[in-house]
Amino acid sequence: MVLRKFLLGISSSSASHNCPTPMNTILGTHCPAPSPKLQFLAMSAFPKKPIPCQWRRRQISAAALLDLVPDTKKEILDFDLRPLEPLEGSSTLDLAVVGGGPAGLAVAERVSGAGLSVCCIDPSPNLVWPNNYGVWVDEFEAMGLLDCLDATWPAAVVHIDDARRKLLRRSYARVDRRRLKSRMMRACVAHGVRFHRAKVLKAVHETSRSLLLCSDGAAVPAAVVLDATGFSRCLVRYDKPYNPGYQVAYGILAEVEEHPFDLDKMVFMDWRDSHLAENHPDLRRRNAAAPTFLYAMPFSSDRIFLEETSLVARPGLGMDEIQERMVARLSHLGIQVKGIEEDERCVIPMGGPLPVLPQRVLGIGGTAGMVHPSTGYMVARTLAAAPVVADAIVRILGGGGRGSGEEVAARVWGDVWPPERRRQREFFCFGMDLLLRLDLEGTRRFFDAFFELEPAYWHGFLSSRLFLPELVAFGFSLFGRASNACRLEIMVKGTMPLLNMIGNLLEDSGD
Repeated sequence: MVLRKFLLGISSSSASHNCPTPMNTILGTHCPAPSPKLQFLAMSAFPKKPIPCQWRRRQISAAALLDLVPDTKKEILDFDLRPLEPLEGSSTLDLAVVGGGPAGLAVAERVSGAGLSVCCIDPSPNLVWPNNYGVWVDEFEAMGLLDCLDATWPAAVVHIDDARRKLLRRSYARVDRRRLKSRMMRACVAHGVRFHRAKVLKAVHETSRSLLLCSDGAAVPAAVVLDATGFSRCLVRYDKPYNPGYQVAYGILAEVEEHPFDLDKMVFMDWRDSHLAENHPDLRRRNAAAPTFLYAMPFSSDRIFLEETSLVARPGLGMDEIQERMVARLSHLGIQVKGIEEDERCVIPMGGPLPVLPQRVLGIGGTAGMVHPSTGYMVARTLAAAPVVADAIVRILGGGGRGSGEEVAARVWGDVWPPERRRQREFFCFGMDLLLRLDLEGTRRFFDAFFELEPAYWHGFLSSRLFLPELVAFGFSLFGRASNACRLEIMVKGTMPLLNMIGNLLEDSGD
């Protein structure tokens, strides 16, 4: 989502099953392994034009929809990977990357390209990531990845309610995940990255190196270890209670008879609840307290990606609840699903504490707390962070006089989470804590003001480009644009989150 979701996770796990999160969100998420018969349809956008009455009269059976969910298909890339051979004597790799998702491969590619020895440990390194990723085009353009987009919309739309609609003149795209992974794998192979097909069970640290003990009995020695396993947090340590909010979504790529959405606009968020007005009083009541929105990518008149999403809740909404709401929405829209190409379930932890800083194992993506706490975004943020992590490793290991493993890790963590990034994240966590307290009407009022901001503000907030001084200005601008009811709600429900943020900022500055 931008507030999303998309993205469901940027890195695959070598320690447990992980699936990437949808596109908005960007790269590293933990979600349950999809169970074909327990998945459901999701996300669509609402049309500008009124929905014809005859569409409303059509009924959709949840069971019939579930029967269309295909068996899970695993797409394997045809790469001849160089295996990790037993190392002689005291030989040690420069870097071992645990996890073969976008984040891990991006770092492996860049570090190996600088001439250092790298191994990627993943049980299925040739497997194409299963989930959809959505991104703002300018984010991928800045990273030189425009060739890894397979569908683009020149604008996006946000439906606040039946009367209010925001047109976002910012191009949005779906990532061609097969092309992105192929590009990364090709570069890794060319630079000599070795691949070990296993799961990492444990890391044993020595003074100047670490040993990764794998499920196949191998022990992989490396000067630096990078945990890129998403929310499984395979090796990275946390020392504070973990109580995040959760973004939950269910999506399908479907063939339909027709749909009512404009082909030149993706539906970023649709908060309307008219589909619950007549026949679903209990659902409407629950949605009013803990709202979900529709997210949709229309590819053609009869092919569309639909996703129903809970932006953030604690505890997270159940998949059954998400499914019920989607069935009601599709029935109201009159969308007849003829077939489902793919389906996905997303559960994205948002916010919560950062990992122990510093620590011996490095992290990136979900395992390092890089998910945008207010939106669920991660793919673009993580891919942008990969060069920072990789360059720090190259600078330290390639410069001689490496020092102990603890010293090397501390210097890299300093680049991963410098003070300005930690302060930025605290503000985003404040935003998440506020959103957790808003019901449907409060959420509508918030986004009505949010998308009235100058583009530099809402672009920068969603893409993690604003730092604390700009974020303070963003906050005042949002407050100024808000309705009186929204201002009152921010003051009443945002006071405690604001005090928590200030306390955390003061504590961090004193460390």
